[in-house]
Amino acid sequence: MLFKQDLLWDIWASVFIIGQAFVYGALLGVGLGFAAGLSHRVELLFSGTINTIRHIPSVAWIPLVVVWLGLGAPAKIVVIAKSIFIPVFLNTLQAIRGVDHNFIELAQALKLSKRQLIRRVILPAILPVIMVTLRYSAGLAWALVVIAEGISGLEGMGFLIFRAQNLLMTDQLLVCMVLIGVIGYALDRLLYMAQRRLLRWQRGFGGSYA
Repeated sequence: MLFKQDLLWDIWASVFIIGQAFVYGALLGVGLGFAAGLSHRVELLFSGTINTIRHIPSVAWIPLVVVWLGLGAPAKIVVIAKSIFIPVFLNTLQAIRGVDHNFIELAQALKLSKRQLIRRVILPAILPVIMVTLRYSAGLAWALVVIAEGISGLEGMGFLIFRAQNLLMTDQLLVCMVLIGVIGYALDRLLYMAQRRLLRWQRGFGGSYA
């Protein structure tokens, strides 16, 4: 598979799609969630539509998006970005609304500007929630790219695993399963290291109890 079937290219095709979809979905989710969390009007404007769309499974969007965009990478990027956007948006919104009101009152008493309030109070409070949500969304997106490539793709890890299933190539099927698990774990570790670096100021329960 490595030397005769372009395995590295298929891995790169899947990772490339995940990377783009993750960036688009995460940025849109955090940005819009932030706006909705800070403004009740923005929340009312978007919440109805988003809450309706989120109940439609991402897999159900694949045939329609393929009709619009074809079988290439853009269709998969759109579907996966949607699956990332929904949890990031909802958790960002709820994290902002869950900021301790005492902190807000203290910031008002100190006469902090809106920019200072966001940077010194809201961002530190919601960053742990956002980072955990991004890790969860990355795992969800990696699983979805396999399904999307299997349904409407000619390359990528999903295409390989569905092809191996259809041709009863158990050895290649197992190779694909192991690679999917290893790559998914590596993606999660990268986000975990970013989380630890961004939250190095945070001190909490370390997991040991005497």
